[in-house]
Amino acid sequence: MSFKLFYDENANLDLIREKKVAIIGYGSQGHAHALNLANSEVDVAVGLHQNSKSKEKAEKAGLKVLSISEAAHWADVVMMLVPDEVMADVYQQIEPHLSKGKSLGFAHGFNIHFRKITPSKDVDVFMIAPKGPGHTVRREYVNGSGVPCLVAIHQDESGAALDVALSYAKAIGGTRAGVVETTFKEETETDLFGEQTVLCGGLSSLIKAGYETLVEAGYSPVMAYFECLHEVKLITDLIYEGGIANMRYSISNTAEFGDYITGPHIIDSGVKDRMKEVLKDIQSGKFADQFLSEIKSGGKNFKGMREKEANHPIEEIGQAVRSNFRFSHRNKLVDKEVN
Repeated sequence: MSFKLFYDENANLDLIREKKVAIIGYGSQGHAHALNLANSEVDVAVGLHQNSKSKEKAEKAGLKVLSISEAAHWADVVMMLVPDEVMADVYQQIEPHLSKGKSLGFAHGFNIHFRKITPSKDVDVFMIAPKGPGHTVRREYVNGSGVPCLVAIHQDESGAALDVALSYAKAIGGTRAGVVETTFKEETETDLFGEQTVLCGGLSSLIKAGYETLVEAGYSPVMAYFECLHEVKLITDLIYEGGIANMRYSISNTAEFGDYITGPHIIDSGVKDRMKEVLKDIQSGKFADQFLSEIKSGGKNFKGMREKEANHPIEEIGQAVRSNFRFSHRNKLVDKEVN
């Protein structure tokens, strides 16, 4: 199977250095992009609401902070890194400043693909989507590495949209690892599907079900935590490094045999059928509309689910266990005081 990959040698860093870049938002991705760009000697500013809680963090990091409108007016490239649910509203402050020749960037295709934002035909529209959280994007850049990215072009008014996008990717460290070409549609639909069925929804539900089964059978919550949550990282690190076969090479024969005979019993054909239903809801836009409607109504159900899940017994026992291990507080990926 062939696919297009871009590396450092395929990207010209000078292209983005010749432009002024506004990062709209300073959350997980926003802080990483802004700091990586600054370290790559790009003229960058952060666009935030006047009363944003992130303003102090960005200023302490040595970054120029402007209002959203000011940043959009000042910049040649505007990168949208605010949450999906507020992006269309924030865009209303940006749109008047997107004059011909400017570029509009995204790290996720949600609002473009589902037509919540429709940019003027006068501007380039590209996507650079790191395949990892912003805190990892920052850490890997600082360590001299990078997080693989996806690149997609929605509009190429200038004829150079891909070149500018790749230059941006190089400035945040993406081309150190590799950048894969895709489309806004493909990135959006596969990203939502992966999050819901495997990476977040599927994994967290599997972990909780395993924990509850052991505790209900009389086993220690600490042992249930270790076996069903703590060791997930050990397994996923092996998979990340070399695929499922690499993980199976590393684990014991007992574990590997249990994998083959029990995995398909737990995750059976019915799971795949339900995954197809989820995919249809994503493709049709049903999930996007449901999500945005929930947020616009005040997010009561969303907040209720968040609170309920945060109070699951596995969270309490996990906090107690982690706080007693000496390695737990070293080199934290997320420090809410600074990023």
